[in-house]
Amino acid sequence: MPRRKNPLVENRIYHVVSRSIAGYKVFRGRKDYQRMKELMVYYQIKNPPMRYSLYVENKNEKEKEKIFDIFPGENKILVEIIAYCLMPTHIHLVLYQTCNEGISVYMRRVLNSYTRYFNLRMKRKGPLWEGRFRNVEVETDEQLYHLTRYVHLNPVTAELVKKPEEWQFSSYTEYINTIDKKGICSFSKFLNIEPKEYKKFVLSRIEYQKELAKIKSLFLE
Repeated sequence: MPRRKNPLVENRIYHVVSRSIAGYKVFRGRKDYQRMKELMVYYQIKNPPMRYSLYVENKNEKEKEKIFDIFPGENKILVEIIAYCLMPTHIHLVLYQTCNEGISVYMRRVLNSYTRYFNLRMKRKGPLWEGRFRNVEVETDEQLYHLTRYVHLNPVTAELVKKPEEWQFSSYTEYINTIDKKGICSFSKFLNIEPKEYKKFVLSRIEYQKELAKIKSLFLE
């Protein structure tokens, strides 16, 4: 995936990847994954009234709910999350940029906040992420559809689980859930997803993606 050369364009979709330094394991358990997911939601807000760490400490639940009274209203958020997958050493995000520099501001806030949290928890110092995030623009609906499959199959390709629904730290279950429509992604605005068909579409590619990963690793070595 190429590094960013040109400014990211407003009202476009991008696949964004951020990796840890030297493959360092930045998610050590459920608590870490949950923290990152919360940051991903919180820092969608264009003008958050406080850092997330202060928001968490706020005991006034009504006040906290007010902060998230931002949907609908794209003018109040930096990005919309279409899909995501959190891996032990990196994150995949598919984002729709709603305003100028939205993704850059969003990623800086999310990654910096997680670094502060992780360093404090692990009693370490220094950067956590490998330079600037990488991105590529998604130009068609077909590309977007295939990209979400690639993102959701990452844990299976890495042999962390056998099926994508077994990985609890991606948006896959949001895509295939026919009952509970709650989630952090707004994929239905961009894709017409029928849960059963989408599940078939994803599962049909498991073996191919595993083989592709092996070939890639040979070239990298």
